Amino acid sequence: MPETRTHAGRATKAVIPAAGLGTRFLPATKAVPKELLPVVDKPALQYVVEEAAAAGLTDVLLVTGRGKSSMVDHFDRKLDLEQSLAESGKYDLLEAIRRPCELASIHTSRQPEALGLGHAVHCAAAHVGQQPFAVMLGDDLIDERDPLLPRMLDLQAQTGGIVVGLIEVPKELTKLYGIATATLTDEPDVVAISELVEKPEPDEAPSNLAVIGRYVLPGEIFEVIARTKPGRGGEIQLTDAMATMAAEGTPVHGVLFSGRRYDTGDRQSYLRSVVKLAADRDDLGPDFRDWLKSYVDSGFQSTFDSGPGGAR
Repeated sequence: MPETRTHAGRATKAVIPAAGLGTRFLPATKAVPKELLPVVDKPALQYVVEEAAAAGLTDVLLVTGRGKSSMVDHFDRKLDLEQSLAESGKYDLLEAIRRPCELASIHTSRQPEALGLGHAVHCAAAHVGQQPFAVMLGDDLIDERDPLLPRMLDLQAQTGGIVVGLIEVPKELTKLYGIATATLTDEPDVVAISELVEKPEPDEAPSNLAVIGRYVLPGEIFEVIARTKPGRGGEIQLTDAMATMAAEGTPVHGVLFSGRRYDTGDRQSYLRSVVKLAADRDDLGPDFRDWLKSYVDSGFQSTFDSGPGGAR
């Protein structure tokens, strides 16, 4: 491991880029931000904010775009609904809608144009300052039973550099991720990264270690992003800015993650994530798994739904 350098302490703020148009989910996302699409019974964004809060990051900045004010509303009180639920004795639902309001202090910054992830992160500069901070992408949901972020925050506080979450992917999928060139360290779950390449073709990928949507970055990244030219897709890539910092001597490490992760970035992976999470729930899982098994066994033929929501 590189020698510990002077740093600004453990990060206390999280930045969630959420200004995208959600075109993969149209027409559902014409009026509803994709970050608020339900994953079972909570919007994807709430899972991410819950993860941040559980890791001690209770200052959360949403980098938003036009038409996305409802994301902030989700984390605000809705007094008329609360009163109605209280009067009806629906205290479990009352607790469920109050919970998002109690997770974190929610702030916003507007990204005026969709110029890439690097540009979105740079929109957080005024709020974050020069302190280390986490970047959490809303397409990646990390199971609360397999926490990743606390380990990343501790490692960044130790090294003062860049820390990313890494998973192993099949070689043919490297073109979908930022890919790292890495060497082992004396810690089994940590690698030292010497190179980052954005979405390389499989025959050009330096490894199969893919960066997922969790980063812990030093405040110095903002200055580097400001001088980063548009890269792949004509966008300002966060991967390019991190690669520049690595070349200039900033230590870059990856935490190897093998826990449960749910990708909600496209329709197929979103549907799989909903099924996995629903099947694993104590309150929903037993009945849902029985129905799912019977549906598969029937050859995916429509069957009578005898569940509580089957008839109205």
